[in-house]
Amino acid sequence: MVRRMSADAKQKTSNPDKGSEGGETHFGFRTVRESEKAGLVHDVFEQVADRYDLMNDLMSGGLHRAWKQAMIDWLNPPRSARPFHLIDVAGGTGDIAFRFLERAGEGAQVTVCDINRHMLGVGKTRAEAKAFEGRVEFACGDAETLPFPDRSFDAYTIAFGIRNVTHIDRALKDAYRVLKPGGRFLCLEFSHVAVPVIDQVYDAYSFSAIPAMGKWVTGDGAPYQYLVESIRRFPDQEKFKRMIGEAGFGNASYRNLVGGVAALHSGWRL
Repeated sequence: MVRRMSADAKQKTSNPDKGSEGGETHFGFRTVRESEKAGLVHDVFEQVADRYDLMNDLMSGGLHRAWKQAMIDWLNPPRSARPFHLIDVAGGTGDIAFRFLERAGEGAQVTVCDINRHMLGVGKTRAEAKAFEGRVEFACGDAETLPFPDRSFDAYTIAFGIRNVTHIDRALKDAYRVLKPGGRFLCLEFSHVAVPVIDQVYDAYSFSAIPAMGKWVTGDGAPYQYLVESIRRFPDQEKFKRMIGEAGFGNASYRNLVGGVAALHSGWRL
């Protein structure tokens, strides 16, 4: 491989929640104050908002498009006129929302909630171009404290966003809160590769190629370096499954994509 994580970096990834007490958390491989993380993450996405699809193309080799479609396939929204309200969190550019509306029936609507207004602006522009007015709304809000009443939505999706929140457990509990009984939680996130050789190739690609390509395309590789590091700090598939159950969801399960490069996690508010 071209570049391996240092022993210190690997030690940090072994306990992604370390530092969550006492006012400290992680920002990639850095330790920062909890009060600083939201602002730092905001700055990252301010820099990549206009090239969000390109960012995900670099991160996934273009596979994120198929993975997002797989998320909608697993959600399997009703295609009838039956009312069905989805909340898509950290999805400001509308990528998941638009796929959902293209698949679902005429009774479907979606609320896109994102903490970054720039990302939401990109999504609103795209929604206008797709003529989705009246079926999609955009709201600015924090995944840990969503600005919606209890039991408001039939389904909750979050794609490549939950690893960026300061307190993942709080975001999961708020996801449970805003879902109706019988509601579905679905999360698509970069995860931990469990296949020999693929893990080495992925490490080499991630730590060497992605920041370099990001710098070439945008002039700054730092946001991409953070995003690669944030993946390594995210809980592995089994631990995240347990966290979903601890938040109150039943029937928690997951599906690996490309040997664990990404994973789809599911849970139900029973």
